Amino acid sequence: MWWKGIIVWFVLMVGAIANGAVRVKFLIPNAGEGVGHVVSTLMLCVIILVITWVTIGWVGPDVARTAFALGVCWLLMTLVFEFGVGYFIGHHTWTEMLADYNVFKGRVWVLVLITTALAPWIMAKVRGLIV
Repeated sequence: MWWKGIIVWFVLMVGAIANGAVRVKFLIPNAGEGVGHVVSTLMLCVIILVITWVTIGWVGPDVARTAFALGVCWLLMTLVFEFGVGYFIGHHTWTEMLADYNVFKGRVWVLVLITTALAPWIMAKVRGLIV
């Protein structure tokens, strides 16, 4: 089950990268920085839920605890990817990277992390795979 979950996480990353391209190319130029980020965040949450809904049967968590653990694994992989790429490839400072977590400034990126962590459990429950 775990290797399938990791494959799905890579699919989620493709969706996230595509979503980022849409944000930069269309949303921000047409709606502005703040609105573009909020809309993009909500779109990514939907993308995560849809991909998880489609793939969770294939991944096959057998109990709620396993589905939740998969979500935590996805969350940790996402954070390592985000901060690793941001720091080592994008050469962003920690302050720049942590700015997306400031909900008091309208940054709602934390919704993506919550969705990522809970998606396997929610979708396994919705699909009737776990109790």
